[in-house]
Amino acid sequence: MFRLLTYRDKQGDNRPGILVDQSIYDIGEEFISVLEILNNWATTEPKLMEIGQRLAQHPNATGTPINEVTLAPPILFPGALYCAGANYADHVLEMSGKPPPPENTKPYFFIKSTRGTIIGANETIHLPKYSNQVDWEAEIGIVIGQEARNVSEVDAMDFVAGFTIVNDLSARDYTKRYDVPFLFDWIGQKCFDTGCPMGPWITPKSAIDDPHNLGIKLMVNNEVKQNSSSKEMIFKCEHQIAYLSQHVTLYPGDVIATGTPAGCGMPQKDFLKPGDIVTIEIDGLGVLSNPVHSS
Repeated sequence: MFRLLTYRDKQGDNRPGILVDQSIYDIGEEFISVLEILNNWATTEPKLMEIGQRLAQHPNATGTPINEVTLAPPILFPGALYCAGANYADHVLEMSGKPPPPENTKPYFFIKSTRGTIIGANETIHLPKYSNQVDWEAEIGIVIGQEARNVSEVDAMDFVAGFTIVNDLSARDYTKRYDVPFLFDWIGQKCFDTGCPMGPWITPKSAIDDPHNLGIKLMVNNEVKQNSSSKEMIFKCEHQIAYLSQHVTLYPGDVIATGTPAGCGMPQKDFLKPGDIVTIEIDGLGVLSNPVHSS
């Protein structure tokens, strides 16, 4: 099975590639970008499966060991990044002290900016000068592979290309503004430059048996902060896709960050600082690690 990614060649240009058995192979001769691949997922996925199977059986010298390659964000850049808020039962309890909402509620989303905000694996998180309380949030990202509008929960997963890891960083001291009547400051809290590490690649949906049974672990300097499972999701992936598609058209390459489990820094007033390394491991999706610097 392959993993789909974007990497930077020796000239610093972004190239589409696939990961097969710890080697990265360039597919830029056939495809312009990962976004182009996702825009034609019904036809490109079988081609990539065939390429991946052939390379797994007959590796060749065109592959480069993954530890010798600089990865970029897998999608440059999603048209939209939708983020689910308060979508893990254990996280709702730790942040509010209250149990999850009743069953008759609906998913809750905000939008996070993409270009400038999204960075790839091993790229540097620059803490914004205006915040002293930048928090981590390990999340599973759904990558859309087919245009979706008014889809049902039953059919929703048919519109998914795969999954990736998202670190939805949050400036907690800018969660709310009291000088305006609208209260929540989504720009200040969520949209600062380098505030959304994503990657290291896209794992095809066909490689994941159950996205709602994946272990999720986040570490800061090797100290485990989040250690949970996607079993804790309140609204499953299909619920989120169906709900969003009632309001907006989802396009190939759009990403839905599905919420974070318990273990954020806010309840303990424990926040990222220069010199930290934050690492997320999610079963089947890989490892996303980023150093932290001041701006």
